Amino acid sequence: MKPPLLFALLLTVVLRAADDDGFVSLFDGKSLAGWVNVNCAPETWTVRDGMIHCDGVPTGAMRTEKQYENFILELEWRHLKPAGNSGVFIWAGPMPALGQPFLRAIEVQVLDNAYGDTDSHTTHGDVFSIHGSTIKPFPPSRGQRSFPTEHRSKPSPEWNHYRITCQGGTLRLAVNGKEVSGGEDCVWRKGYLALESEGGEVDWRNLRIKELLPSGATPEQTAPVAEPWASIYDGRSLRGWREAAGWKPADWQLHGEANAATLWSERSLNDFDLRLDWNRNAAASSASPIVFRAGDAREIALPALTAVKEKEWNRLAVARRGTKLTITLNDEPAGELTVPVGPLTPGLHSGDTAIRCAGLFIK
Repeated sequence: MKPPLLFALLLTVVLRAADDDGFVSLFDGKSLAGWVNVNCAPETWTVRDGMIHCDGVPTGAMRTEKQYENFILELEWRHLKPAGNSGVFIWAGPMPALGQPFLRAIEVQVLDNAYGDTDSHTTHGDVFSIHGSTIKPFPPSRGQRSFPTEHRSKPSPEWNHYRITCQGGTLRLAVNGKEVSGGEDCVWRKGYLALESEGGEVDWRNLRIKELLPSGATPEQTAPVAEPWASIYDGRSLRGWREAAGWKPADWQLHGEANAATLWSERSLNDFDLRLDWNRNAAASSASPIVFRAGDAREIALPALTAVKEKEWNRLAVARRGTKLTITLNDEPAGELTVPVGPLTPGLHSGDTAIRCAGLFIK
């Protein structure tokens, strides 16, 4: 082999090795190790033929176990059906936002071409903030959404490649080899990565990340650290609950008719933390949507919730330690209650108006 040709070959090998240096796989091809199913059913996220498969039901997310600040993320995705919807959440929080199935994050859109382009969105890699996060989008833009400078995504069932570079609160998205969108001054700028389930049947493969040096994200710029919350509603069924008249699953929401029978959990608990988001599309009711049943079948109602927001989402948190229940409504103290010794069974109570419940978690 002639020296110039040999040198060129060696240089190509060296450059390729340098390009791969520092990348770590986020998916072992066999399991979902390293990932946390936030608020979906067990069958929503599976491994199929060496790929992560999402069937799109319910709307929700699966996130990494680890937070990331500065990095290069590469992945490939394909929608299996036309007009599919999904996304990648960057610098996400660990839990759904109030009254939402989604995490607070910067979202990198994953839409199939058949979904259609409009003045408000495209199917070629929009980048935007959701549910409390903020971004200064690169042009062309509208509000806090960056639109792609070029339409490069391929339609279902073809594969697309995303390269997402995040550093110092700036996010840049390359679609199929060319940078097209992004933004700067993002908050948060350190958090979890997540894949979104939103109705579309999607495959993901070749997920890998290269971490870059940190740039000192402050606590205000950093997502909260995950706690061991577990979802107790799967978005598809009443699995884990004793079915009761008047209740039905509705994707990420659980609907209760007015005066529905109490929907009791199949589990009884000693010390615990329980949280629930709910909304009544009627005049505010002070009745708590959560009730408890003691071991002797006594029903325990919580004190009236006088600060409920009318026709809006509210968040109720109940903590039990021994015989004491501590109640928090929308992050404000809402009372205490003494309960009997022994396990308590939680239940959902609609009251005299229809109710929508979401974000049911326990730890």
